[in-house]
Amino acid sequence: MKNSNKLEIHRNRKGQRILSKKEWLFVAVVGLAGQLIWCIENTWYPNFVYAKIAPDASIISWMVALSALASTFGCFVWGTLGDRLGKRRPQMLIGYAAWGITVVLFGLTEYVDHSDLAKLTALVVFADCVMSFIGAMANDSGFIAWTTDITEEGNRGKMGALVAVLPVAGTILGGLLFGKIIEKIDYFKFFIVAGLFLILMSVGVHFMVKDAPDLLPNRDPKGFWHQVFAVFDFSLLKNNKLMRDVCIIFAVYFIGFQMYFSHLTNFLIYTQGYSTGNAGLVLGLPLIAALPFTFLCSRYLDNGRFYNIMYVSVAITIAGLLIVWIPNTILTCMGIFLFGTGYMCIYQALMVMLKNCMPKSMHGQSEGIRQLFYVVIPMCIGTPIGSYLIKHFGNPMQNEYGVAGYSANRITFIAAALWMPLVLIPIAIAKKDYLKQQNTKDKNE
Repeated sequence: MKNSNKLEIHRNRKGQRILSKKEWLFVAVVGLAGQLIWCIENTWYPNFVYAKIAPDASIISWMVALSALASTFGCFVWGTLGDRLGKRRPQMLIGYAAWGITVVLFGLTEYVDHSDLAKLTALVVFADCVMSFIGAMANDSGFIAWTTDITEEGNRGKMGALVAVLPVAGTILGGLLFGKIIEKIDYFKFFIVAGLFLILMSVGVHFMVKDAPDLLPNRDPKGFWHQVFAVFDFSLLKNNKLMRDVCIIFAVYFIGFQMYFSHLTNFLIYTQGYSTGNAGLVLGLPLIAALPFTFLCSRYLDNGRFYNIMYVSVAITIAGLLIVWIPNTILTCMGIFLFGTGYMCIYQALMVMLKNCMPKSMHGQSEGIRQLFYVVIPMCIGTPIGSYLIKHFGNPMQNEYGVAGYSANRITFIAAALWMPLVLIPIAIAKKDYLKQQNTKDKNE
């Protein structure tokens, strides 16, 4: 008897797995839902803090760093659970609903007594951490691991393109729509709408998502927690040089990314002077123009041409950072277009490479390793650097409650641009290791 919760596998004449239009729809709809919520956390949570709590970059720094740890720990916990069960669907089903509830609870912090800012800051950071921990269940160890389960090496370029597009699509829609919505209904009602959307998405997962049929349980006989913490001996990275190289590239590039990204919306509003709604437009429209480049990259990635893509991505990221702060709308949009394209293309290349390196029985736990290098290390290093620069060299400003603080200026973006050339070092090392691996493979064949 067929298991109705398992996908049917289809292959082309070359024996490669192909995905149906329905399965592509699964990826687009479920993935976009998650990315819209991450857009809220990455873009509008910091703006909420400036507007409703205090315009203090250190609060955002604590939120980003600790929520990154919570998200990554969640990836290891939920990813291990999914690997042990041989299922992703249940945690996506439960995770999206629970995630929606945590978004609403975060919005309630606006109504807590503001007289003790230290306690209020702790509560805001804690609420963000809970949201991130549950989000890891639904999105990272659930959805992202599922996209790895249902694809194979040789057809991951297109999947990588779509997965790379989804965060940007979420940022675009979040920029174009959410700013205008917040202007109309304010933050708490907006968070209620977002939470209800996720709960509705959980219902959609029930009908749309099925597990890969070749996903089998992987249970460590020593128990669940031993399996969770076993990954921290990093034997996987010790024995898989290329996977280690990819993780290091992730870390170095996204340290630079985190120097500015969490502060970007506040920069547009409080330094450049755009309204909340127009800031969303300035952020969103250039990213729409950048989207086609990810699909162009997918053909190169399926042919293994990762490194040219990464070199070009670093170059255009630097170019974008060097002009985005100039107080001219055209140049600001051009800067966002350039570093947005660079971010999308290098993220896409790294995701495809990493998925190709992952052991099949550890897709869930491997997402935890990715989170460690893609989220935790960059957010714990890059975001505090950005906050330090803002507090010492930023533009003075006040929020709607008259609380004084500082917003990002050109120093933030120039510092990130100066950091980015460091990414070229691990890319060169990865290319060398990849060529060695291919030569060894060719000799063995």
